[in-house]
Amino acid sequence: MKNLIGTAVGAAIDRRDGDSGIKGGILGYFASGAIKTVAKLGILAAIGAGAVGLVKRANR
Repeated sequence: MKNLIGTAVGAAIDRRDGDSGIKGGILGYFASGAIKTVAKLGILAAIGAGAVGLVKRANR
């Protein structure tokens, strides 16, 4: 469902330029997938940074 929303938003943005919206739809589809991946990596990095901070505090 989220990919459909990304596709629709991308197509709508691309149509504002006078294009057919196909290119925007494709970019919106991939952008929604990329956002999910980046969010997961960000959460993983935050957890890792928190774990490193806890280990440093414990070693004091």
